[in-house]
Amino acid sequence: MNIPQTSFPRIVIVGGGFAGLAVARGLENQELQVVLIDKHNYHTFQPLLYQVATGGLEPDSIAFPLRKRFNDVDNFFFRLAEVTNVNAEENILETSIGNLEYDELIIATGSTTNFFGNTNIEKYAMEMKSVPQALNIRSLVLENFEEALLQSDLEKRRALMNFVIVGGGPTGVELAGALAEMKKGILPKDYPDLDIRQMKINLIQSSNELLNGMSKGASTKAEDFLIKLGVDVWKDLRVLDYDGTTVTTNGNDHFDAATVIWAAGVKGKVIDGLSSECLIERPNRLKVDRFSKLEGYDNIYAIGDVACMETEKFKFGHPMMAQPAIQQGTVLGKNLVAKYLGKKQKPFKYNDKGSMATIGRNKAVVDLPKWKFQGVFAWFVWMFVHLFSLIGFRNKVIVFMNWVYNYIRFDRETRLIIRPFKKKNQYSFQTENKS
Repeated sequence: MNIPQTSFPRIVIVGGGFAGLAVARGLENQELQVVLIDKHNYHTFQPLLYQVATGGLEPDSIAFPLRKRFNDVDNFFFRLAEVTNVNAEENILETSIGNLEYDELIIATGSTTNFFGNTNIEKYAMEMKSVPQALNIRSLVLENFEEALLQSDLEKRRALMNFVIVGGGPTGVELAGALAEMKKGILPKDYPDLDIRQMKINLIQSSNELLNGMSKGASTKAEDFLIKLGVDVWKDLRVLDYDGTTVTTNGNDHFDAATVIWAAGVKGKVIDGLSSECLIERPNRLKVDRFSKLEGYDNIYAIGDVACMETEKFKFGHPMMAQPAIQQGTVLGKNLVAKYLGKKQKPFKYNDKGSMATIGRNKAVVDLPKWKFQGVFAWFVWMFVHLFSLIGFRNKVIVFMNWVYNYIRFDRETRLIIRPFKKKNQYSFQTENKS
């Protein structure tokens, strides 16, 4: 890996997401050697991935180079690699570019899509946990309309214009709202010779309310917003299978759809080699104590989505969201510095700052600890918080200018098929040859 030898303790961080970035910031310019390893050379602001998927933003406006963030930090090193295994007995991390010894290992690998063992859904449905996946969705959505324009078979045309989003959490709700706004104000102008009224947006939730974890008022208002936008909201309905053309449910309803986007669950992304005793199978997270230390290890920590820190309030670990990850990373950074200075460490205590989701133009729901509100003001609060949270001044400016332009013009200029995407079952919807 060509990491310099040093007399300072070496702290290796796996993952450049919210948690990994937060802990790395806390270790800047200390008498420690910090090595960050990630399979991408950029940090992704995941809350805005849905806008990349629906043509509202380009991917470089929600991504930030990891090297640039730390290019003036002397004790920091970044390596582009995939981690394959942990040899805890010898304190060695095995990666695709070689092995690396560590004094302290921090696992901040985040989460991945949970298909709950359904191999067909995993094979044929779309997921949205990374920039490439968001770009795949954007390409597929636009390609479906290009194909529908040429399709003479009415049923196939309807299937190409039928979108099924599985999961009524923030990701599913925001994505459904964005697609509904495309249907309302953009697609009719792009495809005047296609009856966009045939486009269907189905949001399927297995429980009886959307946005589980938020207030009842937020859930009800979000559903009301979606219905007014023309989204078909299906509650108490569970998707059992998807063969690439037909969605099968536990009810009498089935959906013929060329595009299914799976937003129904996530699970921790665990590294091989760790003891099974520290693994909680559902939802595949690593059990840690109040200092983020992995159960059974003295020098291995886990933070963010992959970590399960059981507390009286959070029996199954903290929510797999940005704020817990950032706060855990910040506290762990301070504790590691305190450890090597011989000072007392502090246990982690989560400060719940609230949650929010946007459903579209002038429509959002916000739950703060002491105040809950919905509508236009909530939408402005949502925009301010997300702009403030983006990394890099350039990204803040670009996203803000895009939002202003889109609001004034009711347009999304980045609906481009830059990288065509072909599904495994694409043959099912191919246009018939016509003389």
